[in-house]
Amino acid sequence: MNPADLAARDGLLTPERTAVVERVRELGPALAARAARYDRDAAFPYENWHDLAEAGLLGICIPRTAGGLGTDFVGYALASEELGRHCAATALTFNMHTATTLMVGQIADDMELSAEEQSVLQQRRKVLWQGVVEQGHIHSQPFSEGIAAGATEGYATTATPVDGGFRVSGRKIFASLSGAADIHNIVCTVEGDPRVRLLGVAADSEGLRIEGDWNSLGMRATDSRNLVLDDVFIPEECEWIPPGMFDQAAARWPYFFMTLSFAYLGLMGAVMDATSEYLIGDGGPSARRSHPIKQQGWAEMNLIYDRAQALCYRVLGECGVDPEPAAVRRAWSSMVTTMDGAPELASLALRVCGGRALLRPSPLEQYYRDARCGAAMHPWSVDVCLDRLGQAGLFDGAEETPV
Repeated sequence: MNPADLAARDGLLTPERTAVVERVRELGPALAARAARYDRDAAFPYENWHDLAEAGLLGICIPRTAGGLGTDFVGYALASEELGRHCAATALTFNMHTATTLMVGQIADDMELSAEEQSVLQQRRKVLWQGVVEQGHIHSQPFSEGIAAGATEGYATTATPVDGGFRVSGRKIFASLSGAADIHNIVCTVEGDPRVRLLGVAADSEGLRIEGDWNSLGMRATDSRNLVLDDVFIPEECEWIPPGMFDQAAARWPYFFMTLSFAYLGLMGAVMDATSEYLIGDGGPSARRSHPIKQQGWAEMNLIYDRAQALCYRVLGECGVDPEPAAVRRAWSSMVTTMDGAPELASLALRVCGGRALLRPSPLEQYYRDARCGAAMHPWSVDVCLDRLGQAGLFDGAEETPV
C-alpha cells in the first residue's frame, strides 16, 4: 500500500499534511535521479536543497504567519518519509535543518515558560524564521561528541558568558551539513549550570572550523565531518530557546528524538519499490514474480516493512506533550523496528533480486549501505533504545522516563 494511502486510512493525512507530502512527491524523480552521483562522489546534494528551497520546504515547520508552510510534527514525519523514499541522504540532512524549527516552534509552544522567557523566545525565533524564509538559511543541529549517549548528557562543549553573549569551545562529530549549513545549532552547557543550551553559530564565525574527511560506508551525501569550535563568540540573541527549555523538551516531548527514523522508513519504502519493480519484470522476464523462493523472500520483506510502518504510524497518532510511559516505550520500539528493520530489509532485497543488485549503479546496492547507518545514530540509537526497553516496567520508578 502506498504510504499516503495508509496514512490517510489511519487518520494521519489531513488535507494540510497531504499538500506538503505532495510537494515532496513532485520533487521525487529529480532527487532520485541524482542520488547515485551524490553517493559516488560523497558530495552534498546542493541541487536537491535548491529544489527544496524553491518549493518552500525549508520552512516546512515554520508557521504560515511567519511565511512558512505551517506543518506540524506529524506532517513533517510523513513528508520526511516521502523524501527518504527518493533520496535518503537528502532526507537525513533535511531533518537536521527542520529539527531546529520544530524545537523553537511547535515544541516550544508546548513548554512551560515564564512570561519573560516567552517574550525572548518570540523575538529570537522570529529572527530564525525570517532567516530561513527570506534568506534561505540552512540550519544544522550537531549533537554527538562521542562521550555518552543521551539527549541531555555527554556534552563537553562549554559556553562561557561574556559581555553580549558567549565564548564557546568544543567539538562535534558526525556534524551533518558541516560544509553546507549557514548556522550550526549546538547544544552545550555553562560551567556550574547543568542546563543544556541551544546556541546558533554562524558558519563564518572566527574560530569555527571543519576537520576531517567524509568517506563513509553509506549516507555519503550528508557531509558529516567534525565541527570544531575554538573560543567562538556567539551573540546572546543567538541562544534560540531559554536555558533549560531543551531539558524540559527532552523529558516532555521525547518524540523529537525519533525524527531520524522517518528518513529510514522512507528508505525502506524505496527498497520495497525497487524490489517490486524487479519482480514484476520491467525490463526482464515476468517469471521472476512466479518463483516460489522469490515470493517467500518478498513475503518476509512485506512483514518487516509493514511492522515498521504500522508501529511508526501508531506512534505518530498518539504523539504530543507529556506522553505516558507506555507511549514512550512504543516510540523506542518504533526506533528499533525501523533502524534494525532497514538493513534487514535491504539485505533480503539483495537476496531476492540476485547478483545484479550488488553491482553499481543498482539502487539496491546503495540502499543496502545507507540502511546500515541508522542503528548507531544518537541520541536514540538502537543500543540506547534496547537498553531502555530492557528495563521498562521492571523496576520501581520505571514510570520515570530517561531522556
